[in-house]
Amino acid sequence: MGKKKSKSGKGCMPKKECCLSKSRCGRCPIRMLKEGTMPSGYTVHKRKLVKVGKKAA
Repeated sequence: MGKKKSKSGKGCMPKKECCLSKSRCGRCPIRMLKEGTMPSGYTVHKRKLVKVGKKAA
């Protein structure tokens, strides 16, 4: 049995944190950032999903 390939894209939000698996999962923020499928207003910092423009407390 093979892995199911999901159609990751516009409606899919990334996970809050990367799970560090060698084969990146469909919702991995690092993979989405590299492919350019990350939703606008978000980026990745230290393997965690962060909003752009949000100040750290």
